[in-house]
Amino acid sequence: MPDSPPDDDLSGVPIRVLIVDDDKAHAETVADVLDPVGCECTVAAGGKAGVAAVAAEVYDVVVTDLKMEGADGLKVLERTKEELPDAEVIVVTGYGTVDSAVDAMQRDAFTYLAKPLDVARLRAAVAQAAKRIRLARKNAELSRRLDERFGFEGVVGTSGPMRQVIEVLRNVAPTDSTVLITGESGTGKELVARALHQNSPRKNKPFVSLNVAALPKDILESELFGHEAGAFTGASSKRIGKFEYANGGTLFLDEVGEMPADIQVKLLRVLEDRKVTRLGSNAEIPINVRLLAATNADLLGMVTDKAFREDLYYRLNVISIRLPPLRDRRGDIPLLLDYFLRDLTERYGKDVVGFTRRARTALMSYEWPGNIRQLRNVVERMVVLDTDGLLDAGDLPEEVAGLAPEEGDDAVAARGAGGGSDHLIGRPLAEVERFYAERALEVTGGKREDAAKLLGIGERTLYRKLKEWGLN
Repeated sequence: MPDSPPDDDLSGVPIRVLIVDDDKAHAETVADVLDPVGCECTVAAGGKAGVAAVAAEVYDVVVTDLKMEGADGLKVLERTKEELPDAEVIVVTGYGTVDSAVDAMQRDAFTYLAKPLDVARLRAAVAQAAKRIRLARKNAELSRRLDERFGFEGVVGTSGPMRQVIEVLRNVAPTDSTVLITGESGTGKELVARALHQNSPRKNKPFVSLNVAALPKDILESELFGHEAGAFTGASSKRIGKFEYANGGTLFLDEVGEMPADIQVKLLRVLEDRKVTRLGSNAEIPINVRLLAATNADLLGMVTDKAFREDLYYRLNVISIRLPPLRDRRGDIPLLLDYFLRDLTERYGKDVVGFTRRARTALMSYEWPGNIRQLRNVVERMVVLDTDGLLDAGDLPEEVAGLAPEEGDDAVAARGAGGGSDHLIGRPLAEVERFYAERALEVTGGKREDAAKLLGIGERTLYRKLKEWGLN
C-alpha cells in the first residue's frame, strides 16, 4: 500500500493563493515557498491592494499579513468573506499576540501563523485549507448533480410518481402559495416542506416546524399565537408564538388534522387577516408567513364527518402534494439506499463500500410500512454496526433479512429486484435475463445506471446485454 500523502501535499487542481503583505519582498518569498507545491500565487502589495484583488478575482486561499498601512489584515479578512465566502484566510503577523489571534479567529480566519514563518507549517496550513475547500466544493457539486438527476433538495426519486411530485415542487417553491402535503407516516412530508422553503425567496428567513399532534390544546394555542404575562395560570412572562417567530419565513404545521376545532377557527382567521393576537391581549400583530401543512389523515373525509372545518380545509389546500408510499415507488429504493449511505457514512466517519446484491434484494422486497423513515433507520443501523465495510444480508434487521436469497440463488435475487413471473420457469437463462432487465428499466424510467444497481450487476454488463438484445 502506498504511503499516505504528506500534510502539505497539494496534488491535483492548482490552488489559487493571494498573498497580501506591504513588505513585497516577504510576500514574494511566501510565493516562492508555495509555488513548488501546487499553488498559483498572486502578490498584493498592501492591504488596499489585497481588498481590491479579492473584489476583482477569485482565490481559494488568502494569506494576509495582519499589520499593514491603509487596510490591515482584519479588513482583508472581512472583505474576503464578503466577496469570496468559500475562500479560506490565513492571517500572518510579526506581532503575535493572543488578542489579535482571537480576533482573527472570531472573524472566521482559517488559522493564525506568527512570523518568522515556518515553511512546513505554512505549507501544511495551505494544504489543509485547500482540502477543506475541495471537500466543500465536491459535496456541493454532488448535491447539485443529485438534485439535477434524481430529485429536488434531498427529495430523491426517478419513479413516475416522484417525478410528478418533484415537478410540482419546482413550480410551487418560488411562490407564496399555501401547500397541503399528504401521505402516510414516514413518506417525507417535512423533508418536502423544507425543500419548498429552501427554494423559495424566504430561504434566508426562519423555517419553523410544529407537530400539532404532539401538544395538548392549551399549550398548542400558546405555541401558535403566543401569550402575554398573566394570560393564564403559569404564564409568568410574555411568549412569542410560532407565527411571530416565523415572520418573513415559513411555518410548517405537521399532523394538522389533529388540531382542535376552536383552534381551527383561530388559525383560519390568522390566514385570512394576516394578523395574530397573543392570548391575553387585544393587540393585532401583522405577520408575513408562508404556511405549509401536512397530514396522514383523510382531511376531506374528516370534513364530510364534520371533524375538520371545510373552510379551513380549502384555505390549506391551495396546492396539494400527495407523497406515494415507498411500496409504490420501489424503483427509487436503490437511489435512496445510495443517498442515505453517502450521508450516513460521512456523518459517522465509516468507510463502507456499499450493499451486496443479497442485501439489496431483501431491501427491495420488503414492504416498508414505515416508508422512507423506516428505510433510513435500517440503513443507519447497518452503517453504525458494520465492521467489514460491506453491508450484507447478515447486517439486515430480522424482519428484512428473511427476504434475502440464499447465496448464489440468482433467480430469487432477480425476482426480488425486478418482479417475478412464473411463466419463466424452465425458460433459457438468456430469456430470463432479458425479462428482468426490461422490468428493471421500466421501474427506473429507462435509467441504465439505476437499473444495473437494481439488478446487482455492472452498468457495462447491462449495456452489453442490451446491445446483444438490440435494445440499446
